[in-house]
Amino acid sequence: MTTLLWFRRDLRLSDHPALTAACKRGPVVPVFIRDTSVDRLGAAPKWRLGLSLEALASMLEDKGSRLILRSGKSSEVLTDLVQDTGATRILCSRSYHPEIERRDFKLKEKFDAQDIEFEMHEGHVIFDPRSVETKSGGPYKVFSPYWKAVKGRDVGANLKAPDKIPTPSQWATSENLNDWNLGQAMRCGAEVVRRYTDPGEAAAQARLARFIDEDVAGYKDRRDFPADDATSGLSEYLTYGEISPRQCWHAGQRARHEGKPGAEAFLRELGWREFAYHLMVNMPRILTDNWREEWDGFPWRDDERAAEIKAWKQARTGIPLVDAGLREMYVTGRMHNRVRMIVASYLTKHLMTHWKVGLRWFEDCLTDWDPASNAMGWQWVAGSGPDAAPYFRVFNPVTQREKFDPRRAYVTRWIAEGQDDPPETALAYFESIPRRWNMSPDDPYPEPVVRLDEGRQRALTAYENRGF
Repeated sequence: MTTLLWFRRDLRLSDHPALTAACKRGPVVPVFIRDTSVDRLGAAPKWRLGLSLEALASMLEDKGSRLILRSGKSSEVLTDLVQDTGATRILCSRSYHPEIERRDFKLKEKFDAQDIEFEMHEGHVIFDPRSVETKSGGPYKVFSPYWKAVKGRDVGANLKAPDKIPTPSQWATSENLNDWNLGQAMRCGAEVVRRYTDPGEAAAQARLARFIDEDVAGYKDRRDFPADDATSGLSEYLTYGEISPRQCWHAGQRARHEGKPGAEAFLRELGWREFAYHLMVNMPRILTDNWREEWDGFPWRDDERAAEIKAWKQARTGIPLVDAGLREMYVTGRMHNRVRMIVASYLTKHLMTHWKVGLRWFEDCLTDWDPASNAMGWQWVAGSGPDAAPYFRVFNPVTQREKFDPRRAYVTRWIAEGQDDPPETALAYFESIPRRWNMSPDDPYPEPVVRLDEGRQRALTAYENRGF
């Protein structure tokens, strides 16, 4: 009674409901499929996925199992694997992306009709997005009441990794991960970002343990200071399912019961991730269109060839905190959350550029890219999304830098121009960017592409003209 275990965004062995269920039923054939959802990934997330698959394959080998890799249309690959292995069941973790979810339900209908069980298990979120409703029915549209509704819910216990994964008598053939060349689009940036990337479940668990032991107590007070290592650093691991949100939740709850003051704020941030999935599932337009329809027709620019937008992408806006955030992203694959808001606000408010431009750029450059969180974050900052009140809020990068980077430690870490002896982190930016940008640390730091007062007034005038 062989089971195909279809890995997706759940690349771990512990707290993996589908894996636990599969191991109870007989031989298990772990498989990962390179389908269109993988091929459409941006450069950085696709490269990072390859590292995660490599780590998963190693863990499976330690258990006496192996990861079968196949590429092609999911329905065809699964059909072939059923024939190759004689499998009678297909288990996977549920995906909440609307397009993938529709595909999965069609697959379930197809295989159920062939007497092949197709089961989807929970694991990528803590609270099923469709299980949380307002008192009048329907989804929540504001975070605070959503959080109030879920924060006291019982959350099931974590599942242990299986001691042994039952193996089939004969393995199906597998493609080679190196042949997939998932990092091709990263080019010179891969070598740089790799220095700041520690993939895999073991690294994820170590990061969570360190955060809870050393940093969660000061999380609420220090998480907005980008020069400090005060955040959890778990977003990348959650993206690929190298750790489960439930494991993070229980760790946060233990810290809260121990009286660590920052634990409640950490749990609330996990709640924001859940809220993003709640919105994506119940109101999928947030991925592609203005969540608030009254923003349709707002005079944002969408011409990515514009000089100001090009300067933003190249981290040469002349606004140090904005440029530092973008450079951190190019070097590490990630960006501090407070700085993300400032970078996004500058693009959508000061440069009057459509949030979709930023969303697409982050989708290509962030190793912790998540479709739900990325869309909600950009629309929240732009003013067109949920909880975006006041919509006319315009972050001032100068005052934000003075408040959260008063010693300029973060800016100094990432901007080389003007420093006699710039740190390795700042110089690494010039290693990671495309050569055609023709940039050097010896270049003078640019003047602002737009004056902050001018950009702010332009945005406020546009709001007034639209009658907001």
